[in-house]
Amino acid sequence: MILIFFSTYSYTFAASSPFSVKNNRFGIHITNEKDLPDAAVLVNSSGGDWGYVTFVITEADRNHDRWQSVFDQMRRLHLIPIVRIATKANEEIWEVANEAEINNWVAFLNSLNWVVQNRYVTLYNEPNHAKEWGGKIDPEGYANYLNNFANELHSASPDFFVLPAGLDASAKNTTSTMDESTFLKRMLVAVPNLFDSLDGWVSHSYPNPGFSGSETDTGRGTIGSFDWELNYLKSLGVTKELPVFITETGWSNKEVDPNKISDMYGYAFRKIWNDNRVVAVTPFILNYPQEPFTEFSWKKADNSFYPYYSSIQAVSKISGEPVQIVSGQIIGAVAQPVILFRGDFLGAILARNTGQSIWNTKNILVTADTRDVLIKSYSFPNTEPTRLGLIFFKASLSETEGFFNKSIFLSDKNGKRITNSFPIEGVIAKIDKMQVITFFGRIGSYLQSSLNLKF
Repeated sequence: MILIFFSTYSYTFAASSPFSVKNNRFGIHITNEKDLPDAAVLVNSSGGDWGYVTFVITEADRNHDRWQSVFDQMRRLHLIPIVRIATKANEEIWEVANEAEINNWVAFLNSLNWVVQNRYVTLYNEPNHAKEWGGKIDPEGYANYLNNFANELHSASPDFFVLPAGLDASAKNTTSTMDESTFLKRMLVAVPNLFDSLDGWVSHSYPNPGFSGSETDTGRGTIGSFDWELNYLKSLGVTKELPVFITETGWSNKEVDPNKISDMYGYAFRKIWNDNRVVAVTPFILNYPQEPFTEFSWKKADNSFYPYYSSIQAVSKISGEPVQIVSGQIIGAVAQPVILFRGDFLGAILARNTGQSIWNTKNILVTADTRDVLIKSYSFPNTEPTRLGLIFFKASLSETEGFFNKSIFLSDKNGKRITNSFPIEGVIAKIDKMQVITFFGRIGSYLQSSLNLKF
């Protein structure tokens, strides 16, 4: 049995609410696009569809063609991207984000044809660790940067769904780390209305201590850290209800028996992460069987998987239905110029897919502007975004005879228009069978005599 949980909270969203449609919260974190097929097999299994994948894009990696190819592959595999952006690592320290790079990031991210309408972007990683923010801890600086970046993204497109960096909930106040509660408090002192610019919350809900805590533990430093974080934000005056993206979590397979981890994940998804505020859970990490993340990798060095891969694969999931932009443009259309009275006619449409969905005969309809045109059938190959598709159709007209001038367009599976209209015209001829036989007989005689053909 598949259970769908609906939230009673009032949310404010950038583009569309992930809770307004069926949502498959199962996801995974990857480091390379070559792992996308394995990710799809994991998160879209057992009734599931449109699961989530978190991955990182660095400043040096802003290659449009590469990432558009990744997005296109995710579209085919029905995977929703959560993009974490990053600067550049100098040995173990990540450079502090530069204000001058915001416009470059916005231009790059806005140039991509995203997989779904909501463009999930999380800005950097655990800045309450000095090594993640240029070697220093600067909650005020991060808050201002986050606010400015979020506003620029929203100005570029209302479809950007902007998320803050996940923080280390178990960090202490040391020379290299800061307690999360202190970090958040100082962020909000610096930018009191910061969450007006954000669309959700990112949590790194790890089972501590030592990434080996019990799945039944609750509160800060557990797989339920997100709940403690949301309650703490409310205590600081944040009234906005924030949808949660758990982009990092998971047990150490060095500290915990991998067979036991299977049961722990099962409990987590059934009892903790089924919270109606949680949009996605993407455990860290699918394939990284070498240091420093060997203990978190779901895949082994011999390319086999730890048992929790198959156990999560077997868990019943929801078939998600994320909102995609469906649009197109008809470049041209033609119809059979002469139609026999009460007969069918053939036509063709050349159209470009300008949206996000992959067109097929189940989700795109050929439609006429007037009811006297009956579309009987049509066919075309799957057509991906930016590509041209040639659509052949068969139709009939209720008119008797004479010239006709009609128009056709494409609509989505719900009948909503997605393209411009394009005219088709011709003539309806009232010809009986003997006239047709006589006409083609004369053509045959002409060809035979003119070209000395023998039939």
